[in-house]
This record gives sequence, structure tokens and C-alpha cells, in this order.
Amino acid sequence: MRTLSLLLLCGFIGLFAGPARGSPSATYKVVVHPSNPVTELSRARLSQLFFKKSTQWDSGATALPVDLNDSSPVRAAFCDEVLKRSLPAVRAFWQQRIFSGRDVPPPELSSENEVLAFVRANPGAVGYVPASTPTPGLKVLTILD
Repeated sequence: MRTLSLLLLCGFIGLFAGPARGSPSATYKVVVHPSNPVTELSRARLSQLFFKKSTQWDSGATALPVDLNDSSPVRAAFCDEVLKRSLPAVRAFWQQRIFSGRDVPPPELSSENEVLAFVRANPGAVGYVPASTPTPGLKVLTILD
């Protein structure tokens, strides 16, 4: 009986454990060019940029989102947490857009180093990399809920 009570208590505590609102993900960080005036972004706004529902930054500059490739676990986490869809659902979204001739997805790069190089080379770029990746010369955004 005591073991059952302890398990129930641990389960109850587990329901409320987790990152605080507005805290960065432990899986990835979002980076932009250092000239971008943005320092924080809501998940909803970031989702709009990656789904190309919004194609400009508030400054008027063209937004250039860039993805990691499909095999990246960081991409799967980004899709789940920011886009609020699974990676297969995101793929299906883009297949529909491509098939209907409406749009193409953000470029997919094969490594975090390629994502960092892309963002460094393009002032309007926004990308994400594993949280442990060093990002010298780039700005890391605070992501808000």
C-alpha cells in the first residue's frame, strides 16, 4: 500500500513538472542573424514564419526560415513544440502546398553547421539547432508561449 501511495504521489508531481512558461526548450535553440532586431518571439509567430503564413519580420525584412533535415530528432521536437504538429503532419502540409502550386517548404539542410552558415549569410534567416550547439556570431532568441 505504501508503494502504491508513493507511485501515485510521484505521478501527481510529474503532471506538474516541466519547463516554466517562456523557458527555452532543452532540445533546441532558435537563431537569427545578429542584425535582426528581434530578441524574443512567440511560438505562434515562429510557427507562422516556418509555415510561411507570414513572410516578413516586423521590420519589413523578408523572413527566410530554414529547417534541419527530416532525420533530425531536433526537427521532430521543433515540429511538436513550435509548429504543434508531428513531423509527418508537417510533411503532409507541405506536400499539399507543393501539389497545389501554392508554396514550397523552407530549405532543409543536413547539419546544424549548414543551418548556422545559412543564418550567418542571410540577415532575414531564422533557424534552429540543438541546444548544445555553439552559436558564435548569431543571436539566440527567447521563445515565448
